[in-house]
Amino acid sequence: MSSLSEFSAVPKTIVITGSSDGIGAAAARRLSLDGHTVVVVGRSREKARELAREIGSDYFVADFARLDDVRTLAAGLAGNYPRIDVLANNAGALCPAAERSIDGFDLNMQVNHLAPFLLTNLLLPTLENSGATVIQTSSSASRKRGRIVLDDLNNTAKRSSGLCYSDAKLAGVLFTAELQRRYGRRGIAAAAFHPGSVASSFEATSPVKRAFYANGLVRRYLATPAAGARSLVWLATSDPGTVWTPGAYYEKRRVYTGPNPQLGSPELAKELWNVSARMVGLAA
Repeated sequence: MSSLSEFSAVPKTIVITGSSDGIGAAAARRLSLDGHTVVVVGRSREKARELAREIGSDYFVADFARLDDVRTLAAGLAGNYPRIDVLANNAGALCPAAERSIDGFDLNMQVNHLAPFLLTNLLLPTLENSGATVIQTSSSASRKRGRIVLDDLNNTAKRSSGLCYSDAKLAGVLFTAELQRRYGRRGIAAAAFHPGSVASSFEATSPVKRAFYANGLVRRYLATPAAGARSLVWLATSDPGTVWTPGAYYEKRRVYTGPNPQLGSPELAKELWNVSARMVGLAA
């Protein structure tokens, strides 16, 4: 059990993407109850507005399947919040295989990696000035099945939504490590985490997965969104460098360094950053 001394008593401004539902909403409720200023970001205007009213917060609407939405979101956040203490890149989805975004990218890769990569980069001046924590919600799929092919981030050779999703989540872990390497000395602390198998709506865009997770027997063994949110709340409110190690990937609050050779490759992380930057129109 964590001691109360691990957690910050100083109110923070915390932006959580994908917070209109699931673990993002659960984390928003918990953090707001603890006295922090939470900024809700969701794809559904109705859900985002409803949660914002419930916890007394601002909200923004953005669909990560559209990079223009991400750019508009970044401008809105930077314009309204000169200080952002925590950016939680929590939005994600398991999308159908071979589906492309309006920007022409594999939808799994865009929603789970390219969009948060772009948002974080566009907010870097604010995040640096704030000495911010940047959190990436990942998945154990990143280490189990993820395999990055730098010259095919669009996954044209893959027709499995699960494999594309795994690759995108691995990309998020590598992005976290490279973000720490590049900007850790400028005050940013980054971490990725796996929330566990959670009963949420992230799989709603995949008919097969939706049916699987809707099964009553399966759901008995899934964690609640509140339980899945605990690691996000822990990373957002505890002291990086003292309580947790910046740049690391966590499962059950422990650093995971398992057998996937790509998971801990600094060379791959650097190259992935450069390729991702070109894809979203940023300077590498």
